[in-house]
Amino acid sequence: MATKIRAAFAPCSLGDWPTPLEAQPGLAHAVGLDALWLKREDHAGGNKVRGLEFLFAGVPARSVFVTIGGTGSSHCLTTARFARAQGHRTAVALFDQPATDASRRIAVATVATADVVVRAHNPLTLPWAVLRAWRAARRLGPRTPHWIPGGGAEPRAVIGHFLATLELELQVDAPPDAIIVPLGTGGTAAGIALGVAWLGWPTQVVAMRVAPRIVANSWRTMRLARHAAALLRRAGVRFDVPRSSLRVRIVNAMGPGYGYPTPDGERARTLAAEHGLQLDPTYGAKAFSFFLRQSTGKVKRGVFWQTFPSS
Repeated sequence: MATKIRAAFAPCSLGDWPTPLEAQPGLAHAVGLDALWLKREDHAGGNKVRGLEFLFAGVPARSVFVTIGGTGSSHCLTTARFARAQGHRTAVALFDQPATDASRRIAVATVATADVVVRAHNPLTLPWAVLRAWRAARRLGPRTPHWIPGGGAEPRAVIGHFLATLELELQVDAPPDAIIVPLGTGGTAAGIALGVAWLGWPTQVVAMRVAPRIVANSWRTMRLARHAAALLRRAGVRFDVPRSSLRVRIVNAMGPGYGYPTPDGERARTLAAEHGLQLDPTYGAKAFSFFLRQSTGKVKRGVFWQTFPSS
């Protein structure tokens, strides 16, 4: 399946695949599981690299990409970094989010890496910031810029996350009870849901919502998954999966707002750090808090999708 998909879509080669599935027996014991694995997407530059391989595919040399995200957006930074490595340029429109060590570091790196950075200091000016970024992008090259939705949540990108899930078939001896992933714009969760459905696993996909419901919701996530499946079929890749098998359980973990640390998230982050796992407060910590809140006995074997870039 993976070979057929790569032949049909000819994605760029940006990451080192497959990413490791790392057993964490000590951390599993600490959260009351029989087994816990980390899907180390962070080892390849973060989960956004999967989608960029497909979003960059086939674009002319020295193309310009425009995208949007928070000041601590790993998506914007990853897009700018890998675009530059491929000889492309980027213009990003950023909205303010609460300052943490992680978001400050990413904001500084984004300014240093992207070709154009436009800040919106409140939600009302965000559309104007996007327009200014687009206009600036048009001046960066002779061709019309390429738009990448926030978070890279686009059906082609979802196919990259689908491939990530297929890797699990050779990395575990039996399907896990649950796969836990942060839910922002939904692309990664959509790809995982597609993968679990195609594998025929009974595994529950738990998407921990860390962004406002208007962007992080089941309707949008399932729509991305269905559109990605349609892309696969149109490309001649057989994808006969019943629509009813596409399922995601969404759990609210956002707290007072996007980017704000939460008590549950900080407890999860502290516990993970004691076992050598570094989690960011916006995505990873809130998602990992699932293991501190789940009812005993429901999940005994879990996979945690480590999405945030390690550097």
